[in-house]
Amino acid sequence: MKIGRIRLRNFRALYDVELKNIPPLAVFTGENGSGKSTLFQVFGFLKDALKNNVRVALQRMGGYREVATRGHTDEPIEVEIQFRMMLSDVNRLVTYYLAIATNESGVPVVQREILRYKRGGYGSSFHFLDFKNGEGYAISNEEDFNKPDKDLIRNYQSLDSPDVLAIKGLGQFQRFKAASAFRHLIENWHVSDFHIMAARQRVEAGVAEHLSETGDNLPLVAQHLHQNNRQTFNNILERFRERIPGMSQVTATATEDGHILLRFQDGSFKDPFIARYVSDGTIKMFAYLVLLHDPKPHPFLCIEGPENQLYPQLLGALVEELRDYATRGGQVFVSTHSPNVLNHVEIDEAFLLKKEQGITTIYPLADNQQIERFIEEGDKLGWLWNQGLLEI
Repeated sequence: MKIGRIRLRNFRALYDVELKNIPPLAVFTGENGSGKSTLFQVFGFLKDALKNNVRVALQRMGGYREVATRGHTDEPIEVEIQFRMMLSDVNRLVTYYLAIATNESGVPVVQREILRYKRGGYGSSFHFLDFKNGEGYAISNEEDFNKPDKDLIRNYQSLDSPDVLAIKGLGQFQRFKAASAFRHLIENWHVSDFHIMAARQRVEAGVAEHLSETGDNLPLVAQHLHQNNRQTFNNILERFRERIPGMSQVTATATEDGHILLRFQDGSFKDPFIARYVSDGTIKMFAYLVLLHDPKPHPFLCIEGPENQLYPQLLGALVEELRDYATRGGQVFVSTHSPNVLNHVEIDEAFLLKKEQGITTIYPLADNQQIERFIEEGDKLGWLWNQGLLEI
């Protein structure tokens, strides 16, 4: 299931932004403050809104007036995402639309929530889920494509509160195929907020299959892979040794007080180093390899500034890891300022963000014929970025 199109309105600097034909790996660059972090915040916001509700998710970002675009707080915040999924053996284009506004008391509510797709090859999209202010319906026999519209079963529901997403409840039921699939996508996408200090710490013994957003469970995930998927763990170690010279082994060991501690063995020394004493780049590279070689990749992955703390010559291999992750089923968004990252990015994977008068616009670099000619003549995006030639 891949996201093909995103449209955002009135979300901070993203007043009216549309991304079309999104590739498996999409890399976003732009000056500081151009809106790259804001774009990624949209996905964290949706995940928080699904887990809790839109009111709580907005409060954690400063409230509705702080999230809505300056000067447009009287307008709804809108998010529209298109993705493809199999329904009745047909690859269908599904659209999820969400509009959030404030009621008369100034409390954020879900003004409109729609899930739609075409029943046949022609005609307009059909609403299989449609809710307004906490009330609406979902079609429970949505896969009966041969039935006329009048025979579709509409399940009318009232939600507990108008600030709750309808897909939060209905997405738990397999009979609502599209709602269930989209809920699964949001619940399982990963917006990385990696903290090196968190990844260095020992953790209480337990089980963790996937790296957390901050990386604070890195020792547990390494231990899980070593015990349950040795081939993947050995592959991670092999690539880690290639990127960090001298490193021969990484182990997750139990301490006497019931914690798990990462230890890194440098071949030049007899005793291993505990994680707190190795370099930032060493920790980050190991964590990225653990994340990107997850046997069950996240359906959607966002990483900001992967180049930070890493030696520039490692970045080409990292881009290849990201691209490989995307081809295995986990679509990837990356933001970067690094020319060394951009030098390994294809033009149809690259997007430039520019902010003018407080409003961000996103440009696909593949749409710029001059940049395309530069690339055809042997230039690389990072070189052009250094020379100030990625201007639109």
